[in-house]
Amino acid sequence: MHHSRVMAGAMTLLLLSTPASWGAAPQKAKAVPTAEPFEGVVIAEGLAAPWDMVWGPDNHIWVSEREGSRIISVDPKTGEKKLVGSIPDVKVGPQHEGVLGIALDPDLGKSGSKNNVYIAHTYMDGGREHARIVRFHYDPQTRKIADPKVILSNMPAGDDHNGGRLRFGPDGKLYYSIGEQGHNQGANVCKPIDAQRIPTKAELDADDHSAYAGKVLRLNPDGGIPDDNPVINGVRSHVYTYGHRNPQGLVFVGDLLFEAEHGPSSDDEINLLVAGGNYGWPHVAGFRDDQGYVYGNWSAAPDCEKLAKSYFPTDIPASVPQQKETEWKAEDFREPIKTFYTVPNSYNFRDGRCGDMAYLCWPTIAPSSVAYYPANGPIPGWGNSLLVTSLKNGALYRVPLNADGKTAQGDVAKYFHTPNRYRSALVSPDGKTIYVATDVRGNALGNDGKPVNDMKNPGSIIAFIYDAKQ
Repeated sequence: MHHSRVMAGAMTLLLLSTPASWGAAPQKAKAVPTAEPFEGVVIAEGLAAPWDMVWGPDNHIWVSEREGSRIISVDPKTGEKKLVGSIPDVKVGPQHEGVLGIALDPDLGKSGSKNNVYIAHTYMDGGREHARIVRFHYDPQTRKIADPKVILSNMPAGDDHNGGRLRFGPDGKLYYSIGEQGHNQGANVCKPIDAQRIPTKAELDADDHSAYAGKVLRLNPDGGIPDDNPVINGVRSHVYTYGHRNPQGLVFVGDLLFEAEHGPSSDDEINLLVAGGNYGWPHVAGFRDDQGYVYGNWSAAPDCEKLAKSYFPTDIPASVPQQKETEWKAEDFREPIKTFYTVPNSYNFRDGRCGDMAYLCWPTIAPSSVAYYPANGPIPGWGNSLLVTSLKNGALYRVPLNADGKTAQGDVAKYFHTPNRYRSALVSPDGKTIYVATDVRGNALGNDGKPVNDMKNPGSIIAFIYDAKQ
């Protein structure tokens, strides 16, 4: 394969500004070893937990800083950073809480545009944590956002699995993903999963959105419920799809909506979302095949608090109710188009290579975002592919789509592995560069396949640049 030969360490250094603090003089960018025909360079550093990236109306990369509670504009040519706006009343946590998704009016900055910018973030109210979506006005003269207005609030949020991706669809609607809050596992093992629970009319009338956990929502730009949203269990709500675990990736390809979702100890998913679809969680992980997963409802065990002290997801005690995937039936169930990865029941989830961080050796990649590489892009063999970032492996995975655009084709290719946690990917307008944002901390697999907790490029944006001459 043309991209398999590793480049020498003496890579060309591009003159880019990567100041540790704003206002610093331009300096040489850091080279990131990668494989031909790509060059890797760090274009920005010192970001306070970058989470989402979109192309702004200034032709710069707009980045949400989860911990910084603000939106930053990064010049992809010089690395210069400018403040677009600070977000008020944000609840910041160590991993899943803070400023999350960004969505821009499709005509932002153009004549006649409403110039609205939409931000999703977590916040506290009455001693409880929630998520909300806030609309800001963008001023093309000052290049700043202001005048925040909450359009949807009281959504589920917590210290784990908040989802958080926010995107505009070609139908002019906003789509927002919410995780199941990490219930029934780890520190939240005794809390039930609500991914299958549909809101009632009484809840909606009371502005109670607690049933929105484990869902992808569809809403009007003013936060209202679209008249053509699906009716599920007799109720029309913001819910577009349900039965999700932690859906952190959303991308439109034409009018088709693809989603990337974290699996448990196996079966990360790539889904094609269909209105009213049920994607199975927690009854099914990946395909309904009884392979590598059994639904153990720890939260329903009478001795759950005691069991929580020795919790391990694939070692299910007798007092925990269990259900095979094929024992659950739902007429609206939708299987994924791809998984990372489906394994047999004999798989050893306690692989000693990763020691106390066993989850790093599980057959998952922790898909944190999904982007689309267009069919007419200049990188050979990349056309019409989904690009999925991995938190666990510090890599970008390319999933080719078939000509119909609805199914995955062939094998998945892996690129740009570094000792980092890749949080988000963005394709340049000319298709020659893939930008990746990295977490500030966490655990991942290093180049030797062993766990590392010292990230190589924390809080950075790395540009992987295609060079046709190589």
